[in-house]
Amino acid sequence: MDLKLIAPNRDRFPELPEERKKWWVKFPNFKKPVFPSYLGIELEELREDYARLKLGFREEWTQPAGVVHGGVIASLIDTVVVPAIGAGYEDRPDLLTINMQVQYMGAVVEKDLYAEGWVTKRGRTVVFAEAAVRGADGRIAATGTLAYAIRHRPKS
Repeated sequence: MDLKLIAPNRDRFPELPEERKKWWVKFPNFKKPVFPSYLGIELEELREDYARLKLGFREEWTQPAGVVHGGVIASLIDTVVVPAIGAGYEDRPDLLTINMQVQYMGAVVEKDLYAEGWVTKRGRTVVFAEAAVRGADGRIAATGTLAYAIRHRPKS
């Protein structure tokens, strides 16, 4: 797979220290099943403020016209920024989507999907991010802008 086609933004972000990668390498398959794991989403790369996911093509992801359903693409956009945001914290806070805008730009037909997500601004309680989803041929399917609430859990 040509990374320049499916991950044109990755080189903008430095490597993530190994100690911060450790917890996230299992994403999204943690102690209990969560929605992205049911889809079959796989973490391919994690860098500082950046993540890349893959979702292998499955016939059941298509809509009647034969293209990948927009809901699957939106799920990738919402999911890819989670490790990009979360790996920036030692305490693994709760991350909650508070806003997401998706712009569909092209159809994906019978191809694996690749999503890139990156942080654009970190605030104390809100983080802003962007994402892009491409087919395996590098053609862009959609972009998204997101805002996530950050909720640090009280220390016990």
